[in-house]
Amino acid sequence: MTNQKVIISDRKPILGSKTITVSVSNSPLFSSPPTYFTFPRRKFLELLEAADNKNKNNNLGAGKIASWVDSMRDSSPTRLRSSSHDSDSDKEDKTSWIVRFPSALNMFDEIMNAAKGKQIVMFLDYDGTLSPIVEDPDKAYITHEMREVVKDVALNFPTAIVTGRSIDKVRAFVKLNEIYYAGSHGMDIEGPTNENSYCESNQGVLFQPAREFVPMIEKVVKILEEKTKCIPGAMVENNKFCLSVHFRRVDEKRWAALAEQVKSVLLDYPKLKLTQGRKVLEIRPTIKWDKGQALNFLLRSLGFENSENVVPVYIGDDRTDEDAFKVLREKGQGFGILVSKIPKETNASYSLQDPSQVNEFLKRLVEWKRETVGEELNKYHINNT
Repeated sequence: MTNQKVIISDRKPILGSKTITVSVSNSPLFSSPPTYFTFPRRKFLELLEAADNKNKNNNLGAGKIASWVDSMRDSSPTRLRSSSHDSDSDKEDKTSWIVRFPSALNMFDEIMNAAKGKQIVMFLDYDGTLSPIVEDPDKAYITHEMREVVKDVALNFPTAIVTGRSIDKVRAFVKLNEIYYAGSHGMDIEGPTNENSYCESNQGVLFQPAREFVPMIEKVVKILEEKTKCIPGAMVENNKFCLSVHFRRVDEKRWAALAEQVKSVLLDYPKLKLTQGRKVLEIRPTIKWDKGQALNFLLRSLGFENSENVVPVYIGDDRTDEDAFKVLREKGQGFGILVSKIPKETNASYSLQDPSQVNEFLKRLVEWKRETVGEELNKYHINNT
């Protein structure tokens, strides 16, 4: 088959669609008008990428870009249909998912029973977990109520915020000194800057495994800022040890162009890799470090590396949080809680729908701790009278 043109259908994708329609023309094997074929979506993208890999002169193959755009759509909340239009199959899938990953609020007593007599350590993502996902990433403010409950959590348990943001940015949002901050997907870790019962005062910087990449990141930020000027709504954010290209405000028709611009820049930087989060493309050093590694590092720093008396609880909404969920699942210790309103594959054990439910879970956690301490004090007085 030679000189044929393959055209992907430009119909808007539908949530749950598992197929892609293509037309093939300009080939002696096909008559006019073009012949249309329908392929499984995943299989079609695999075929495109395989074809691109064979073409050594095409470093930015259509399959790779198409695969990225498809993934970008999947992570986009604007693509979701309202529940009133959900098919019976969709509702069955959601019910099945809830059974597999039940609400952490509904299962609160079960979670706390497993934590009785042990030290809980809290790990919290920021965007989409403590703050809502908003159009302008610079305005992802935490509410006063959420700030107060996180402060209460930190006064009762060792607590860390693990985020893709820079530490300076997330600290400016959170404004708490009682917690650990792990910015840049865990590549920049600082301890609390005030004295508390879990660490010494004024710890400051604990770990920065990607320090050597800072000049490279700064250079790529400037290049991408220039390259993406032609794409309205695109925003490049310097997270110090990594960078983000936000497409929350980019028209979906321009996503392919944006993905191509980003990938074209990275061709000159083989020590950087491209990953994806919720409406954001992430560029990170290729070192073996992620939120899961950061979780392990913090547990080790707190003296809980080999302890059986610790229960790490990680709450997050993003694909990058899956690295931490996976660590907990492999350890068989602690719990991952995914924040999501829609079913998705995850290594977490439980789910919450949005930051308001995260707030409720954290408040109940603090109340549980206070009640537990009260019970222990009562037992102590009874045993000593």
